Amino acid sequence: MKKVAVNVHSRPAAPRSRPGRKKVAVNVYIPTTVSVGQLARLLNVRQTLLQRKMVDAGMAAEASYDHVLTSDYAALLAEEFGRNPIINDEAAFDIYPPAPHPDPTTLPTRPPIITIMGHVDHGKTTLLDTLRSASVADNEAGGITQHIGAFSVPVKGSSSGTITFLDTPGHAAFSAMRSRGASVTDMVVLVVAADDGVMPQTKEVIRLVKGEQGKVGVVVAINKVDKPEADVEKVQHALLAEGVQLEAFGGDIPSVEVSGLTGHGLTDLIDTLSLMAEVQDLRAEQDGPTYGHVIESKMHKGLGPTATVLVLRGCLTPGAHILAGTSSGKVRLMSNSSGAPVKAAYPGMAVTVSGWRSLPGAGDEVVQGSEGDVKKALANRVRKKEVETVLIDAEAINIARAAERERVRRKEDKSQDMMNILDGGPKELRLVIKGDVSGSVEAVVGALEGIGNEKARVKVVSTGVGDVTEGDVMMAKAAEGIIVAFSVKIPRSVETTAAQNHVPIYSSKIIYRIMDEVRDRVTALLPCTYETKVTGEATVLQLFDIHLKGKMTKKIAGCRVSNGTIEKSKGARVVRNGQVIHEGVLDALKQHKKDLLEVKKGTECGISLLDYEELRNGDLIQMYQTIEIPGVL
Repeated sequence: MKKVAVNVHSRPAAPRSRPGRKKVAVNVYIPTTVSVGQLARLLNVRQTLLQRKMVDAGMAAEASYDHVLTSDYAALLAEEFGRNPIINDEAAFDIYPPAPHPDPTTLPTRPPIITIMGHVDHGKTTLLDTLRSASVADNEAGGITQHIGAFSVPVKGSSSGTITFLDTPGHAAFSAMRSRGASVTDMVVLVVAADDGVMPQTKEVIRLVKGEQGKVGVVVAINKVDKPEADVEKVQHALLAEGVQLEAFGGDIPSVEVSGLTGHGLTDLIDTLSLMAEVQDLRAEQDGPTYGHVIESKMHKGLGPTATVLVLRGCLTPGAHILAGTSSGKVRLMSNSSGAPVKAAYPGMAVTVSGWRSLPGAGDEVVQGSEGDVKKALANRVRKKEVETVLIDAEAINIARAAERERVRRKEDKSQDMMNILDGGPKELRLVIKGDVSGSVEAVVGALEGIGNEKARVKVVSTGVGDVTEGDVMMAKAAEGIIVAFSVKIPRSVETTAAQNHVPIYSSKIIYRIMDEVRDRVTALLPCTYETKVTGEATVLQLFDIHLKGKMTKKIAGCRVSNGTIEKSKGARVVRNGQVIHEGVLDALKQHKKDLLEVKKGTECGISLLDYEELRNGDLIQMYQTIEIPGVL
């Protein structure tokens, strides 16, 4: 072991010790003994990255997930990542998921977790509605599942007895929620409409599943086969072109023809999923501390903060003390997807849990411990988050001050043109986003932040769960932005306050309508381009003097319209020898002493220009209009 220590010490100096480096090392509290997996969490790095660093340092034999390191080695590794290690068992305490079981084959089977994915309007909600035999599809706006839900379906003959389904939103904007769903799922059902084929969101799901590198099973459900225009063979070939190797073409991915409306093929789909689950041999502990994930969270009237928790290991019961991110609670009530109370939640079950002290974030890990351990771990997590926030804020302040110093320096020794480039940053559409559940808010933010380019972009200044409040209006007013309300109510008093403060509020239950609205507003921020279009030309044939009142004369050009139409309302310019010598407007457009508004091609007329008397025979008078072309993202 001495050799190992020497190898670690003999490595090049850690990043924090490089000369000229201004970045201050972040304090990290390390216990006396810590496993490799726990150390990766403490350092906030990927476990594979830490293990690679250990192998480079000559610690390949100690790089397994559950190998316990002493504080000396852990401190040396922390320094390799630019951290300042402090050995303190109390400050380093946290609750971690239980270690993997040494012999999983001895554990009881658990239900498979299935995620339904696919393009919007391809019938996922109707398919799920038929599976759970509950009328929910009519409540979905535009056929889109508005946030992740989870429910179990009983299966006859299955070793686990049930299958747990996660239904994710169908729009591509919810990539973040889909990624979370795929990270906790065993299989993905890719729903493709037989009358529509492979669409952009379908391709996005295929890319997501390929990124799992075989960790997640896939079943293709070709839906809407009952429609006359359905073409199953065309859909299969389109999937093959995207790299989905179906069994029909000698691959290993099964496909099932189904109809969510009539129920055709659903039994085959369930049997296929059950068979794949038997092959995967899914097992988990049904006792001991709970480990799971928050699927969604929201405020519930009467219950306060609630969260849908998908249990992966252990058994969750009322009275248990749980921790998710920086939110803790004591389980008060648990209910399943139909609202029925649940006394114990086992692996593979999704239950709505009340009793949280604050709203947990969607995707947070849920762990269980004693009341004292939860309080201690929560305090450490909150402290760590506060330190990270302060460091991020300090770094942002330093960057802003450095940019200001650079701007001042350039102002002193650079040209005005350089200053214009430096000051001309992109315009921003500032948004305050409110949604019904945290997962939806997170995904809406992800969808809207991608809108824009180098000239105009979206900036999210605030997000939250629940109805729009007057505080949101004041926030939007201070930021000179707008409020985006997704599937939440806007009280009349808040609408009045927003109108009085000239704060726009856009509310919708359809995500792609929100995206279209925000895209239109960002486009309006882009600079417009202007194009001149010639609408008519007239050649000056002869000049005439017309006598006016008070012995005054006025020159009138006798012209013939050679192209287009001469309209008095348009702009006019005089072209002589290919050069524009005057731009203005018409003073008079006459024909036989009669005032006209327009004269068409081939007609002779008299033309005089306002405040211009220098016309000559042979001059070309052009009528034009300036067209404003809006910017394009």
